[in-house]
Amino acid sequence: MFELLAVFTLAAEKAPEEEGRDIIIVMLVVGLIFLGVVVVGELTKWLSHRRRKH
Repeated sequence: MFELLAVFTLAAEKAPEEEGRDIIIVMLVVGLIFLGVVVVGELTKWLSHRRRKH
């Protein structure tokens, strides 16, 4: 039973190249989310400033 579990655990591991690629993709997604939050904040700031001007 435990041998079977060990085989599945080893089969589930990824190659280092795949892990590195996945980490880079996750970092890029997090960066895009961060930039999106900044853009939305600046856009709302600009729209509220523009609304007060008129």
